[in-house]
Amino acid sequence: MLTRVTDNTSCYNLNNENMLREVTVEIGLERIDIQEGITVEALLDSRATGLVMSSEFARKQGFKLKKLDRPMYVRNVNSSLNKEEPIEHMVEVNIYYQGHREKTEIDVIGGQKWQVILGMPWLAHHNPEIDWRTEKVKMMRCPEECGKQWRSKQGK
Repeated sequence: MLTRVTDNTSCYNLNNENMLREVTVEIGLERIDIQEGITVEALLDSRATGLVMSSEFARKQGFKLKKLDRPMYVRNVNSSLNKEEPIEHMVEVNIYYQGHREKTEIDVIGGQKWQVILGMPWLAHHNPEIDWRTEKVKMMRCPEECGKQWRSKQGK
């Protein structure tokens, strides 16, 4: 059991399901080549160093794969080399979420539990407000290029 002692009287169980949650968001993905969209549940993952899409999902949905100039090898959280093949393809998509639209590239990799993972590049760029207890995500601090600014009014 993993525990973290914060003082002499209290400790927290890090395996407690009430504390550790997977936060997902329902996003729209638009295929750039034919401007056709689908809705998918995406995992927000601050441990992921990129945006990834399951190769099985990409094939099933008919995304146009673009070959990378060179393969990218993937390491797991524990630094071991991922047993799947290296990333050799990516897809160009428009992502829609809460009134935001952005054109981006997503790496395609096999063996994924999630169809789409939005990692640190997406999280750092948009800097969403995440309530880990309710799993609500608000886009309140996006950069101007998102096209929608969620700034509180001054003096209120």
